[in-house]
Amino acid sequence: MLLIIPAIDLRGGACVRLYQGSYEKEKVYFEDPVKMARLWRIQNAKVLHVVDLDAARGDGKANNRAVITDICAALDIPVQTGGGIRTLEDVEHAFAAGVYRVILGTAAVREPKLVGEAIQRWGSSRIVVGIDAKNGEVRVDGWLEGSGVDAIDFALEMEALGCCRIVYTDISRDGTLEGPNLDAYREMGSRLKRTRITASGGVGDFKDLMAIASLTPHGVDSVIVGRALYENRFPCQQFWSWNDKDVVDLEKYSTARTRGPAPESPGDAAPGGEDDGC
Repeated sequence: MLLIIPAIDLRGGACVRLYQGSYEKEKVYFEDPVKMARLWRIQNAKVLHVVDLDAARGDGKANNRAVITDICAALDIPVQTGGGIRTLEDVEHAFAAGVYRVILGTAAVREPKLVGEAIQRWGSSRIVVGIDAKNGEVRVDGWLEGSGVDAIDFALEMEALGCCRIVYTDISRDGTLEGPNLDAYREMGSRLKRTRITASGGVGDFKDLMAIASLTPHGVDSVIVGRALYENRFPCQQFWSWNDKDVVDLEKYSTARTRGPAPESPGDAAPGGEDDGC
């Protein structure tokens, strides 16, 4: 079954979405990220994806770490986060804040050995590589710069280092609602031997989710959804109190399986309580 992962992109302490990765094309959807996280939780989210867009730019002037800590404390499901995590110390701080999985992007491109070191220290289930690509080229520094690195070649390199999960975002589709790049996910999945893919970018409706679900044989087992959820593109949201978010009881959680104790070994349980080995 395809795992649906709601996204919270943070900039200036608010929930925002970018269009094709452009910071100049930003839309603020919600001013209270913790409340937004709770709303996704009562709508039966089993995992939450949080990106620190300020930290991702790499200028060191701003970040949303305190907000991410508050989100983790408010939920009983796993939170995975990326954006601006460049060192092992950054990874350690994220785990200390309550994050379940850390996503390495720019750091993985510029210092691949960091991925291997992080996996050796914390296990492959807790270290994920984020590949953000445009026209097949990996982008870095919050998608602002090209790297000259081919996305599939990079994925294979990360798999060789022990990575067993990749969050693959097609920047040209991100925030557009125009549909996911199925060919890109299929091609990458067909080249990887054991690494699983979390698809990201372009989901606009239920049909897009079904299309991504058809890629399960190619290692795609989950999808990150942002704008489509914020803009109420799924009819079931009408029954999940979206329009009553200011009065809904955010302490009354749904039936999603909750997070267990923090894992102690590489063979720990995956978000949602199922042992997926990565």
